[in-house]
Amino acid sequence: MRDVALAPPSVPPLTGGLADSVFETAAQNPTVPMLARRRDPSSGVWDEVTAVEVRDEVVDLAKGLIASGISPGHRVAIMARTRYEWTVLSHALWAVGAEVVPIYPTSSRDQVEWILRDASCVGVVVEDEQSVMTVGSVCASLPLLRHVWQLDAGALEQLVERGGLIPLTTVESLRRIVMPDSTAAVVYTSGTTGRPLGCAVSHRGLASACDVLLEGWGHTVIPPGEQGSMLAFLPFSHVYGLLAQSLCIRGGLLMAHEPDLSPETLSASLLSFRPTYFCGVPSLFEKIYKNFLRMAQQAGRGTLFERAAETARDFAAAVERHRLGQGPGPGLDLRLQHALYERTVYRRLRAALGGRVLRAASGGSPLGRELCLFYEGIGLYVNDAYGLTETSGGITAQPLGREKSGTVGKPLPGTDVWVAEDGEILVRGPSVFQGYVNEEAATRAVLGGGWLATGDLGRLDPEGYLTITGRKKDVIITSGGKSVAPAFLEQRLRMHPLIHQAVLVGDGQPCVGALITLDPDFLAHWRGGLALPGDAPSRDAREENALREEIGRAVAAANSTVSRSESIRVFRVLPEPFDRTSALLTPSMKLRRDAIVQHYAFEIDAMYQARTRTPRQGTPEELAWEDSDNVFR
Repeated sequence: MRDVALAPPSVPPLTGGLADSVFETAAQNPTVPMLARRRDPSSGVWDEVTAVEVRDEVVDLAKGLIASGISPGHRVAIMARTRYEWTVLSHALWAVGAEVVPIYPTSSRDQVEWILRDASCVGVVVEDEQSVMTVGSVCASLPLLRHVWQLDAGALEQLVERGGLIPLTTVESLRRIVMPDSTAAVVYTSGTTGRPLGCAVSHRGLASACDVLLEGWGHTVIPPGEQGSMLAFLPFSHVYGLLAQSLCIRGGLLMAHEPDLSPETLSASLLSFRPTYFCGVPSLFEKIYKNFLRMAQQAGRGTLFERAAETARDFAAAVERHRLGQGPGPGLDLRLQHALYERTVYRRLRAALGGRVLRAASGGSPLGRELCLFYEGIGLYVNDAYGLTETSGGITAQPLGREKSGTVGKPLPGTDVWVAEDGEILVRGPSVFQGYVNEEAATRAVLGGGWLATGDLGRLDPEGYLTITGRKKDVIITSGGKSVAPAFLEQRLRMHPLIHQAVLVGDGQPCVGALITLDPDFLAHWRGGLALPGDAPSRDAREENALREEIGRAVAAANSTVSRSESIRVFRVLPEPFDRTSALLTPSMKLRRDAIVQHYAFEIDAMYQARTRTPRQGTPEELAWEDSDNVFR
């Protein structure tokens, strides 16, 4: 093994369970707002709920759970979007020592059946009638399942009524026997290569990363003299969403929920709630950037935006070199340009996100360096960090005052990171999970000597910053024996406004290829700006040629960052994006690479066969398209 980075612990250990935070805050500061909710989903008015009010709701629900026979160690699934009830209900379950099993509400019938049976759930909370029907269709195969509660049918009110005769002392007695190493949640992996595995995560595991982050970084998201706030929209079905929820509850940030992830609704919620902090994933930050660009072009200010974006990246890069001791910082001309764009562009971009966001976090996969620099340059630093389900979400973060874009920062205090000789990242620390439920062999395969083998590839630089280079299982090996990790090139391709998704292929082939899908919104905008003359057939042909050339330039730009042997020589634009309905994406929107390769086997074969044909004049052979390729079908 090589490249070790060790960090000393800096926060006191947890002494109880996650629900204790609600009770302790209510006792110490009962009137502080803890949650915000909209009584009318279409309203932009948020009602604040104080800590003591949240505590009372948690207690009342806990009583109802006890009256329903829920006891310590029982597992209850929550199959709902990110909404107010999720937070209150999860803390009520933790207060009685039960274990939460998150399920994506978009999960298929088979996925729901598998998780409920594998986790031995005794109850499940669903959101609506459709979810009730999904669960109902599999109940016959789940003899342990005794309760199905529907949120939209008044399930929580019914629980509160049922627990009316349960004394408060019963809840307190159960809460006090919850230990830090008790299991808090069984969170299932995305299942990109097979059946999802249930990761048993302890109260200590979820709390440890939160407490370290709050201790070292919490003050950066709180305006002077005010309360920090966060709009939660990440799925709580994912460990990253659970981590964000715990950051708010344990750190005193006012949290609001937005279950609707449509761009219009999310934008409206950001503008009305005006958070000081939010957690997102790279695809969200990519989408926000593309929307900024599209809106600027529609307003006739596309060139202005592109110049401002370039200045933002240059300015942030110069600031970064200075803080790392590698340069003098931005020069006078760059500072003047940046100040000009601050008045005319950057503050308007921040206003579109609510106008109060001080910092953001990105997780789930690495965020590209160019995007990191762009957001820092417009005045919104995005902390690109690293974690996975098996580590309760938190492993690394950017050190304050020493942030380095293009990396995921350094190990959190109390967490150790090694990189093995084959490049695999190994992790040790309090957030590492307890093991896979019902899968002893799989647990032994990844846990050994206190270290977790993450399956991720990376490197540590001499200063201890970690860079993620891909997943071991995703590495492509061409017929010439060249190993290529696809993540970096895929991320570079997605930076182009027209490209929505990209999947590299090429196992056993002479070169690397790519399957590409287009962003529907930006494609419509792009088409509208072409203004091609002629009749409909000729316009369509010229439009198709222009699109081919544009995607070809995007591929060439991505190739310029890697060696020729790693570059994309052939590609194919698919007529529609990958989606969950065709089982090409997981519920958390991760690519099922094996399923994609199998589903598009004909297109992949045709793509490589086309490479052997004589390319059109002026078209490089490695970027040749089939004559029959029609991206508009």
